[in-house]
Amino acid sequence: MNASVHLLEDTLPSTVHLQVSVPEAHPSVPVLGAERAGTGTIVDDAGLIVTVNYVVLGARKATVTTIEGQTHVADVVAHDFATGVAVLRASRSEGVALPIRPADDVAIGEDVFIAASVGDASRRAASGGVTAITAFDANWEYSLDPAIFTSAMNPGLGGGPLVDVQGRLLGIISLNLNEVGRFSLGIPIACFRDHRDELLKFGRRKTRASRAWLGLFCYTLSDHVVIAGLVPGAPGDVAGLKPGDILLGIDRRRIGTRRDFYGDLWSRPAGTSVSLEFYRKDEVCTLEVPSVDVEEFFA
Repeated sequence: MNASVHLLEDTLPSTVHLQVSVPEAHPSVPVLGAERAGTGTIVDDAGLIVTVNYVVLGARKATVTTIEGQTHVADVVAHDFATGVAVLRASRSEGVALPIRPADDVAIGEDVFIAASVGDASRRAASGGVTAITAFDANWEYSLDPAIFTSAMNPGLGGGPLVDVQGRLLGIISLNLNEVGRFSLGIPIACFRDHRDELLKFGRRKTRASRAWLGLFCYTLSDHVVIAGLVPGAPGDVAGLKPGDILLGIDRRRIGTRRDFYGDLWSRPAGTSVSLEFYRKDEVCTLEVPSVDVEEFFA
């Protein structure tokens, strides 16, 4: 599919450019930086905007620029760390709300396109198809099930809309994967649609049970989970874990993949102390690591 001119004309006014400044002291800054930019999607005629969480994490406000070049301020009103979406509310409505697809019936092979900001009032679009709808886990403590994979390459900044041929919002673009047939990862819009009231009321998914978080970056290698890095000041860093440590087990349960590790870790509530067995410098070590709630850590 080549996104038709009239479809783009209808969709692009629903996108905004987001510019964010995060205080240097915020714990997300060592990883994400203090100055960030992204794309947002207008989903409400009153000025509600959905984007991806990493763009606005640590910020109270964002500068919003419409496709017409109009600039104003939006408040960051909600985060969902588990799914990766964030919600902003603009000081006034600019642009047209993009309709949200009401049912979770996205099909493999379905034609889609991505619209994204490339700075201020500039936008780009790319088209492709849905190549998979399956679980995804990232090198930080994040997993999404299901996630939408598409052959459309994200043409700009993260947080933009994934749209069907009827101009309806299917998801929010989170990551550029650059894998064969899977160039972009979309967070299903159901992550916002189905929990909108709760997110707007509490600023988070209050009904979701808390889960243990350690602040690790890791990958799977030969049936082992290897620590690639740590969030500065997070539990794993404070406890003394190091990049290169090979995780063997958690509370005496063997782990072989990153997804296994996440699932085992998240079965425990935040605040639980977990015993990690790992291999470092020809030695098997054990370390007790008190977990925390990721929402509280980045509050």
